[in-house]
Order: sequence, then C-alpha cells, then structure tokens
Amino acid sequence: MTRYAAHKAFVAPAIPSAALWRLILGFLAATAIYLLLNNLMFTTLFNLMGPRADGFYDSLLSGKTPMAMFLLLGSFGLMIVGVAVVTRVIHKRPVRGLIGPSGLVVPQSWAVLKMLVLLGAVTYLLPPWNLGAPYVPNLALGTWLMLLPFSLLGVLVQVSAEEIVFRGYVQQQLAARFNSPLVWMVLPAVIFALGHYLPDQAGENALVIALWAGVFGMLMADLTARAGSLGPAIAVHFCNNVAAIVITSLPDDLSGLALYLTPFGMDDVDALRAWLPVDFALMLVSWLAARLAIRR
Repeated sequence: MTRYAAHKAFVAPAIPSAALWRLILGFLAATAIYLLLNNLMFTTLFNLMGPRADGFYDSLLSGKTPMAMFLLLGSFGLMIVGVAVVTRVIHKRPVRGLIGPSGLVVPQSWAVLKMLVLLGAVTYLLPPWNLGAPYVPNLALGTWLMLLPFSLLGVLVQVSAEEIVFRGYVQQQLAARFNSPLVWMVLPAVIFALGHYLPDQAGENALVIALWAGVFGMLMADLTARAGSLGPAIAVHFCNNVAAIVITSLPDDLSGLALYLTPFGMDDVDALRAWLPVDFALMLVSWLAARLAIRR
C-alpha cells in the first residue's frame, strides 16, 4: 500500500532475524529482564529506606507524590534496557533501529508536537471549560512549574519505552514476517490493550479503557507505518500522557505531578463513562492532526 511505503524502510532492519520464534523468545526475555531489573531497583530502594519503606511503598502504589511518580515513570527506562539486550543478543542488531532514521524522527516529532500543542490550546479554550464540575487544585502552581521539566522528561521516558516495545520491536518483527496490517497493526495493539486492562482499579470501565488503549495502539501503528519512524507516535503519546498525568489527572492514581485533578475518580462509573467518548474523540482528532503534520 502506497500510504505505508515508508514502513518498508522502517521494517528493513528486522528482516534478517524475522523468524517468529525469535520474536516470541525476545518478547518474553525483554519482559523478564524488565521485571527483574524493576524488582531489583525497588527492592534496593526499600532496603536503603529501612523503616520508612512501608509508608513510601503505599505512596508508590498510588503515585500520589512527585517522588513516587518520578520513580514510576523512570522505571520504564528499564523496559528499553530489556529490549536493547534482546535486539542485540537475539536479533543481532542495535536498538536504535527500532526508532527509525534520525533524519525522520526529529523533524517528524517536532512537526507533530507543534500541531498537537496548538490543538490542545484550542481545545482548552473552547467550551465546556470543565468536566461538569470545577477542576480540583492539586499541586501549587510554583511547585508544579519547578517540577515541570522533570515531569516532562519522566513522561517522555515512559511513552518512548512503550512505543519502542510495541510499535518498534513487536511491530517491526511482525511486519518483517507478515505483510498484512491485520497482523503487525492489530496484534501489538491487542497486547498493549491487555496491559491496560485493570479491573481492580477501573472497575466496570476496565474493558472500555482497555478497548481505548487497543484503538490507540492501532492508530499509533498506522502513524508509524505512514511516517517510517516512531517520532509521530512518541509525540502523540507524549502529549496524551502529559495531559493525563501532568496537567489534569484522575484523583485515584498517578496524580503526584498533576496541576489539577478531575472532579470524579475511577469509582464514579457513570461520570467516567460519560467522559470516555469525549476522550475517544480527542484521540481520533490527535491522530488525524498528526497525519496532517507529517503529510508530504
């Protein structure tokens, strides 16, 4: 398909090691390395903290403090380490090949970022100006501004790790083996959706949120295939997560870096469900805006 012409060059580094067994083994190995390093990092941290570890563990689970959020977001960097080891050992190629040519990544990321910042500004200026009730202040403005550079860096690490794994590693390896987008676009999105299925936290909305993540994954796969790099997908994912983590967060979890909190939480099933179609529409608009930004 001509719209995915750039995808061929993006996938090319994966072709020499396209055997399906390598992908399965590699994905399992990368997951194991990530979990092992993650457990080692936090176990070491808790041992160093001594008696204070119990209270910090509770805040870490909920992500309700800046330090907890920085650790949670930063830990995604270990995911990149796992994939880097796998691509080098199992696929005999460098991890940078998962991102795409630097000559595409940087200008495409910047073009999409500018488009989405403009779109976000327009969205925030248009009514309605709240979610049915006023936003709840969270961090003081001065504190939020002081933490903002580190917050943005943390989100960048998190979204880059997820894109490198799902739209980089898994999509590349599948596309090197199978021509059909039904395989290389849908399968990584399904795995991505399963990782966002959290019934203990989201309750009755868990399935809808997982579906949202699955559709998001397919849209990011489409962007990657059109662009020939992860730049646009990382930019869209970054803007989405900055809005949800750094600007306005749900009060239940991962709110430690947010300037505001929503007037409802995960336990308010009806309010959250009423907002999800709006969030879904914003996701589609962001995808279309990113496509416009990279159109050549």
